[in-house]
Amino acid sequence: MCVSQPIRGFFRSLHHALADRSVQRLLILAFSIIGAAALFYSVVEGWPYLDALYFSVMTIATVGYGDLAPVTTIGRLFTIVYVLIGLGIFIAAASALAAAILSQNE
Repeated sequence: MCVSQPIRGFFRSLHHALADRSVQRLLILAFSIIGAAALFYSVVEGWPYLDALYFSVMTIATVGYGDLAPVTTIGRLFTIVYVLIGLGIFIAAASALAAAILSQNE
């Protein structure tokens, strides 16, 4: 078996999964929350947008390198709410995408 066959199969399954309406909605919601959080951190914390986006992704994915952290009270409060709400949405989107990919492999 050629190595490229499993890779092609994965991308075929991914393409099919991304065509699923429920997967699309969850991914749009997850990316919207990340973008909104990045905008918030950029404005409130005064971070460049790329740093704010980086922090938003690392936080919602629970990686949290610790190189950036909000210093304002409102920024910290927002982060608490962002993690509690955003993590659930992020996990739901990742799970829906994985389930759709795996269903193609069965």
